[in-house]
Amino acid sequence: MMKFTKQNFIFLVGGIIIYVVDIGVDFWVASKYFCQGQYCWGILILCFRGLSSLIIQVFSYEWFKNDWEGTNTGKLKWIFLVHLFQCGIFIRYWFALKYGCQAAFKQKSSGDASERDPPNFIQKQAVDAVADINMLRVFKTFLETTPQLFVQIYILMEHGKNNFCQYAAIITSFCSISFSTVDYQISLRKSLPDKDEFRVLPKLVYVFYKLLTITSWILSISLITLLNVRSSVILLIFLWICGFTWTLKQHTTFCKSKKMEYLYRTVVGIILIFTFFNIKGRKTKVCISIYYATHTIITLGILFVYMFWKPSIIKEIHFTIVSILTILSLVLGIIFLLVYYRLFHPTAYCRPQACSDEVDGQAGQKDRVEIGRFQNFIMQ
Repeated sequence: MMKFTKQNFIFLVGGIIIYVVDIGVDFWVASKYFCQGQYCWGILILCFRGLSSLIIQVFSYEWFKNDWEGTNTGKLKWIFLVHLFQCGIFIRYWFALKYGCQAAFKQKSSGDASERDPPNFIQKQAVDAVADINMLRVFKTFLETTPQLFVQIYILMEHGKNNFCQYAAIITSFCSISFSTVDYQISLRKSLPDKDEFRVLPKLVYVFYKLLTITSWILSISLITLLNVRSSVILLIFLWICGFTWTLKQHTTFCKSKKMEYLYRTVVGIILIFTFFNIKGRKTKVCISIYYATHTIITLGILFVYMFWKPSIIKEIHFTIVSILTILSLVLGIIFLLVYYRLFHPTAYCRPQACSDEVDGQAGQKDRVEIGRFQNFIMQ
């Protein structure tokens, strides 16, 4: 396991700032829509926010229950109350800041020491606390931020009117997606054994790959929504069914309970609507090729539909500019994808082996639970 560095602590603080700003922008944009009488858009923005927050609190509390199994039930009741008021993520940020500060500024880890030694134990606590937060932020990114980005771009296309709050929401969404994907990859590299550090160049390549492919896809979905809302909804539901079915066939083992596992698979199905993730840590060359080939075919199909069947809408939304942006971002995104998987992707995933030594006490049980949780989460 790699060290938790000062740079990681700075990224953690930056993630907190982006998270808080994102919340403020959500309510600001929603209030603007309500003041303008556009109640549907305001309600839709808040619905994405509420659904994302609810699912995050459920998973966060379930992980606290798993990690604190057999401990004082009074603590769990207090944690439940915090999560009930949708503030569980801030408890996790508090622990991450606490352990992260100790690991980055107050501890000197010895490379030959075991994980049970105090310095390395603090390092592990910091890495695990941040890993949990980044898993939750991945949920938030694709349950709230990405759908809201789609809504904002669709509104700009449909009405042709723009204002500062819409641009602020779009910029905040892009920043949130960037921080979330990078932080998650950093945690992944630190938590999986024998993985290289996620350096600056791989970070940039990975962020551009994700942002460009997601942007192209959002523009495509926005175009088909302008064409016909019902067709867009049918397409999204069909893609979710495909993603959910694929997740079922992978026999994921992320959660302890069956109910939580099905909730996890449902959420992964939504994530797969927008971008590809390796949900089992296996080789996915064929799967990722099929995934982006399908997105490319759908994108080109949508553009051809506009070219031949909807000439009146083309002028209204400046179709030429949108189509160029869609194709360009898709092509560049796939190029960055190929570069990342060819040069920077850790191809061999190491699964935790059975412990040969006896580990006594609840601390050892907690370590095994946390390792299993992250290594059974979606990969890359």
